[in-house]
Amino acid sequence: MATRQNSSNGKQKSPRIQVVLPEELCERLSELAERESRTVSNMAKVLIQEGVKYHELKESSASKELETKETKTKNFIKALEKQKTQRLKGIPKRLKFKRN
Repeated sequence: MATRQNSSNGKQKSPRIQVVLPEELCERLSELAERESRTVSNMAKVLIQEGVKYHELKESSASKELETKETKTKNFIKALEKQKTQRLKGIPKRLKFKRN
């Protein structure tokens, strides 16, 4: 859970979290931060924001696909229900299957 601290002037700071990273990942994060002239903390924040945004977009597109499929299914069912039933022409034919 995120914790909040108060600054020296009494205002609340942004929520804080602690993350434990493998050493290799921490080094890669530090290199990325250095390339973009950011602090490691800020680089982590940016990457987390991008990841959260990506997952939210992925979830919303998945739910839209599901809604689209459901809508298409409902429309298909309605179209079938609107069709009039037709009588069969002629006598029904029996199918004969050959047995081996």
